[in-house]
Amino acid sequence: MTSFLRLTTDMAEPNTVAVPSNDNLGVDLDVKPSKATPRLSFTKVPATPPATPPNDGNIPEAPGKASSQGILLESTTRLEEKTDHGAAIASTDDTAIQSNPAPLDTPPSSTTPIQDETKNEAVPASNDDHEIESKSEPQGVLPVLTTQVEEKSNDAAVPDPTDGYQDTEKTSPTTTAIPQVAHSINPATRLKHKLQHTTDLIVCPGVYDGLSARIAEAVGFETLYMTGAGSTASMLGMADLGIASRNDMVRNADMIANLDPHNVELIADMDTGYGGPVTITQTVNQYIRANVAAFHIEDQVLTKRCGHLSGKKVVTNDVYLSRIRAARAAIDHAQADIQLIARTDANQQLGYDECMLRLKAARDCGADVGLLEGFKSKEEAARAVKELAPWPLLLNIVENGHSPLITVDEAREMGFRIMIFSFAGLAPAYMAMKAAYEKLRHEGITGIQGSGVGPKVLFDVCGLQDAVEVDANAGGEDYKGLT
Repeated sequence: MTSFLRLTTDMAEPNTVAVPSNDNLGVDLDVKPSKATPRLSFTKVPATPPATPPNDGNIPEAPGKASSQGILLESTTRLEEKTDHGAAIASTDDTAIQSNPAPLDTPPSSTTPIQDETKNEAVPASNDDHEIESKSEPQGVLPVLTTQVEEKSNDAAVPDPTDGYQDTEKTSPTTTAIPQVAHSINPATRLKHKLQHTTDLIVCPGVYDGLSARIAEAVGFETLYMTGAGSTASMLGMADLGIASRNDMVRNADMIANLDPHNVELIADMDTGYGGPVTITQTVNQYIRANVAAFHIEDQVLTKRCGHLSGKKVVTNDVYLSRIRAARAAIDHAQADIQLIARTDANQQLGYDECMLRLKAARDCGADVGLLEGFKSKEEAARAVKELAPWPLLLNIVENGHSPLITVDEAREMGFRIMIFSFAGLAPAYMAMKAAYEKLRHEGITGIQGSGVGPKVLFDVCGLQDAVEVDANAGGEDYKGLT
């Protein structure tokens, strides 16, 4: 059956256009000249339907449902266009469109998309059992469509696009589902989820380059810490005296964070932010783009030094809080989940009470986690957790540094939420390499023969098999037969 809709509008010049469509519908445009307010209307042009078999009474007929006579779509449609002079034309008419009969044992085919020229977006017509309600607007106002869709319930997990979490359990008035976070989402969102929805202590080994990060992941760590001291020593061969630039730190963090961003989160040192609020804003944005999950920013002067060296100096509390506010504003503007860790090094110079004052103020400015660098005793560490609870605190452990050694079990019992071991990779690497180099220097051998550690072992840690698999899956032969 072929049907036509007559589209009539008052315009400056008469014109009639018949436009066929994929579902045997035609549109007959009848444009009449008029000086009145332009209006748009639909009228149905009757067409003689082909002969159809009579309904034997076994198939019920209902408006808007498939029947032996075809498919009837009923809706109330409001269309608005603009003339060349910007005048809005609008009309509300009830139209009924009847298409060719569809076989009862096959689903109806999709109808032709309707083009809304005011937005240049194709709006696909639906043939599901949906109820579509078009919200009327005053003439001359752009349309705002509201759609009500009734569908069958689906018990499958539905991801929430607002926070990246996924609920895997149905909720009821007496139970609350614990959101489960997927490994494919942003690392910052995963770390945020761990802090907000678990009580686990997140233990992070210190890494400083690609190899140390790969080794840490290979032994099972999911969250890593990029140490500024280790990065400066590894990249520049220099002491941690504020020598590493923002570009140095961003480049290293970017490389480490993206080795395996689907499974590993990176917490990175941001030192002082490398400048004032404007510079800090740029630095935070660069860390966000680098896929960093969290960073800590501190209150030392720009010519800073390692937190476990003597003679540290800190800026005033006002300057410190300006750094925190700038970082928080940058995160909020980017709508990112990267976690802001407020660090204070004031304990050495100004004492514990000043540290508490600064951390509480930083918390009020929007910091997600606190870090008091350089505890003088285990009792002081436990006291800080209690005074700042339930705000999460990070504990930095530097063996042979200025703070007492606190074990993972002790930190967990105190209530710390994150624990980083900054020198966990750097110090053992130094000791192992120094011993091998000394043996080579004095004995002419390295001592690694017979250890089983050869090129293949190291390359496997660095993703050799992943590279081979990617090449093979793409049909490449670059690494075929590689052993």
